[in-house]
Parts: sequence; structure tokens; C-alpha cells
Amino acid sequence: MKARSQSSSTLKRRSKAAKHWSRASVLRELKRLASPKVRAKMAYFGVKVPKAYGISQPVLHALARRIGKNHELAEQLWSSGIHEARILATLIGEPDKVTAAQMERWAREFDSWDIVDAACCYLYPGTSSAWRQAQAWSRRQEEFVKRAAFSLAAYLSYKDKQSPDARFERFLRVIEREAHDERNFVRKAVNWALRNIGKRNLRLNRSAMRAAERIRRQGSRSARWIAADALRELKSDAVQRRLRRKAA
Repeated sequence: MKARSQSSSTLKRRSKAAKHWSRASVLRELKRLASPKVRAKMAYFGVKVPKAYGISQPVLHALARRIGKNHELAEQLWSSGIHEARILATLIGEPDKVTAAQMERWAREFDSWDIVDAACCYLYPGTSSAWRQAQAWSRRQEEFVKRAAFSLAAYLSYKDKQSPDARFERFLRVIEREAHDERNFVRKAVNWALRNIGKRNLRLNRSAMRAAERIRRQGSRSARWIAADALRELKSDAVQRRLRRKAA
């Protein structure tokens, strides 16, 4: 009985702690956690944003765990325009509350690859609009919106346990269509989606390798790199052994 009472009081304390977080208090905490050294390294890793404090990913993840899931707060943090606040928003947002309109609104403000990948890893795969948005964004011209299409497909390749192979095979055609894009953050995401789909199971491995061969024949520099890099991994002994074990 005593143990049960202690457990109940612990839950109440945690619940009370979670409620004290507001937009203002989170932003104050982000300022406190800021590191000039981390901020200085951001451009080196291709993150060039105007409003950033400089906070490492492990520190942001630890803060997200302290805050807990809170979709309203996530929206408020996103509206701040601060880089780390937006990454934190992707960590504390609730996928079942994300609408297609919100996904589109956030996508229009994507300005770095790490924001894109955080949203596509932690928030968007669990939404009902994930595949529809990936398809729509794949035709967009904005570099980071287009990256989001393929980053999301890459994450869905191992997070989406329910979709049939046919859904992934349809997206392989999208990958083929967009393999010509020479922009660094786009072509890397196209390659990433191709490799991840091809590592889902043996059937999709074969489909992805056939898609890669067709991409290679497109002849552009981007297409040749995407295909060669993907085929190297998808044909590797390590991938083939893992897929055979999975199929057994």
C-alpha cells in the first residue's frame, strides 16, 4: 500500500512539473542551455539559420523528456522562429493532433536540413497525412520542402509497420522522377529514401535495385551518384544477410 501511495505521489509531482512549462519558460531555459561553441559549429554542418542559440541534440532531447508531450506548447514554440525551439517543437508535438494544414504551414518555414529531419523522424510518421504529404512535397521546388518528402519516406520505411509493399513501390517511382535534382540536401534525401525502402524486405530490395539501375541510366551527375551509392549498400553482403534472416 505504501509503495502504491508513493508511486501515485510521484506521478502527481511529474504531472504538476509538466504543467509549469510555458512558451516563455521554455525559451528562458533554451537561453540558459545555449553554447557559443555549438553555435559556432552549426554552419560547418550545413545549418545556416538567423535565429539560433546553439544547443546540441542530446541536450534538446533531454529537455523534451522533462517537458513531455504538449502539442499546444509545440505550436507556440514553432511560432517563435528560434531554431532550437522549433526542433523542440517536433519532439514534444503529438502526431495524432497534427493536421495536414499544420504540416504544410510548418513546411513553408523549413530553413535547414536538421529541422526537416527532426519533424520527419519524430512527429510526421505517426500522422494520418504522412504519405499524402510526402507525395505532394516531392513536386515542390523549395529545397527543404522537397527534402522533407524524401526524408519522411526514408523514416516511414522503417517506422510504418502497416503499409503494404505496393505503397513503397509507388514511391520508388517518385524517387526515379526526382533523381535529377542536383541540390545537395535534396539528392541526399532521395538517395536515403531509396536505400531505406530497399532495406525493408527482400521484395522491396529487388524493386529498389531495379529502380536504381533505371536511375543510373538517366545519366545526370545526381542520378549516377544516387544509383551507385544505393546499389553499393543494397547489394552488400550485410544487407542481403539481414534481409534473408528477416524473411526466414
